[in-house]
Amino acid sequence: MHWKPEGYTSVAPYLVVTDAQATLDFAAAVFGAETLEVRRGASGAITHAEMRIDDTVVMLGQAPGGPAAHVHVYVADPDGAQRAALAFGAAEVEPVQDRPEGVRRGGVRDANAITWWLSRDRG
Repeated sequence: MHWKPEGYTSVAPYLVVTDAQATLDFAAAVFGAETLEVRRGASGAITHAEMRIDDTVVMLGQAPGGPAAHVHVYVADPDGAQRAALAFGAAEVEPVQDRPEGVRRGGVRDANAITWWLSRDRG
């Protein structure tokens, strides 16, 4: 019995943002995200989109004044991802650094005020 689409994890973050295309573009530039689906309403606004970052599907929709969100992403090179994000126009929230909990992590905020935590396990 299939109860979820092939290649999807059981839990997917869902982001509600003011500019969905900006988030899709940011994730593609920083994480190499692949856009899986984009649905638009009559006005042309993105009503639903899906992208894959590594092994995880992230879903998003567009609405004015969407709430801020935080997304934690494990990446092979958090320093490189942080540099790519900053070059793409993100604001630094926290520099990439080794943390006492055994990870190397930094954070950036994109054009939709989503904070992306870029992390690598040091284990």
